Amino acid sequence: MAALFAARSGDDVILVEGTKDGGRKILISGGGRCNILPSRAVPRRYVTDSSPNSLRKILRSWRLDEQIAFFQEELRLRLVREEETGKLFPETNRARDVRDGLVARVLEAGARIWFGTRVTDVRPAHEVDGRWTVSFDTAPDLLASVVVFATGGLSVPATGSDGTGLSIVERLGHEIHPTYPALTPLTASPAPHAALAGISLRVFIRAPGTKPAFETHDGFLFTHRGWSGPAVLDASHLAIRGRSDGSRQPLEIQWADLDADEWDRGLREAKGTVRSSLSAELPRRLADRLCEEARVPGETRLATLRREDRRRLVDLLAHFDLPWTGDEGYKKAEVTGGGVALSDVDPVTMESRRAAGIFLCGEILDAFGPIGGHNFLWAWATGRAAGLGASGRRQSSIA
Repeated sequence: MAALFAARSGDDVILVEGTKDGGRKILISGGGRCNILPSRAVPRRYVTDSSPNSLRKILRSWRLDEQIAFFQEELRLRLVREEETGKLFPETNRARDVRDGLVARVLEAGARIWFGTRVTDVRPAHEVDGRWTVSFDTAPDLLASVVVFATGGLSVPATGSDGTGLSIVERLGHEIHPTYPALTPLTASPAPHAALAGISLRVFIRAPGTKPAFETHDGFLFTHRGWSGPAVLDASHLAIRGRSDGSRQPLEIQWADLDADEWDRGLREAKGTVRSSLSAELPRRLADRLCEEARVPGETRLATLRREDRRRLVDLLAHFDLPWTGDEGYKKAEVTGGGVALSDVDPVTMESRRAAGIFLCGEILDAFGPIGGHNFLWAWATGRAAGLGASGRRQSSIA
């Protein structure tokens, strides 16, 4: 996006891409389908240690409806809403169509793309004031009037986001808020629910004691190493960062739509066994496991279920303390938490306030959104703003 909108202004633009084909995060998004955007923008669900006002200003620079129109009109991609999740996907369900469409538009705009080339450093050019020397691993140094960093953070390093950009901009004097893996699966060692691997369901997850209060209702997946799915990913940053006093942040699971009072009433009034009552709402293997953890035999008749046993069951069904002890880290994190402080960039142009002629966009900045296309919305908006800002600054300098 940055290269496209800069090149459309007539600038001589070189897009430097470390991988052989680019857009690797686009290609893996949505299981290869590319969850290109959310159907509804929710700024309050973004996470940042910077000013929320700055974040909202940046998001407003290119509204969701305008982004949808861009992809439908310029890339000729019809976007389809997935009813269950509200996510928008290209009708073709092919992420490659999104990536290839963007590459084609960039080339049509007159930009050059250097695939398989990595930037190793950016520093002030001594020989020409106000310009930047850009160094590469496989090419001679280049003199640039402006440089846009769209390097990603640290998540899924196999896609090319290995943290080089963060290191360079930190050397240039930018404030980097502590980084951490976000939207990543949680683990436990040993994994107490490995036998349930493959079971998926929709759950509520709450994080007791957080301000503002955190709750999400989405898919949950048992894995051989722990837990994943949108609900877990959206809550993972709270677990990873912990509480402000350094203590462990609990994550509380409600396994079904029934809350504690409804479960309690149902177990008191229903007929049959504990297993049959739980299995009516939950996958059978999960129901059996919860009976085991509550130390209540599944074949126990509800008519004979003791009060203390019922209360233990209800607590596990509505307030289950997820026993996480770790996470899958950056290797499987969908985004990087932390990054360049938003106060270091102009929220309209994305130009650095620390180094004139440097622009920053995307995951390198201290902001990320929940699962569901919100991080692409951030990437598209900040990339466009940086491209327009970079072009505007160069034209102003020439004038």
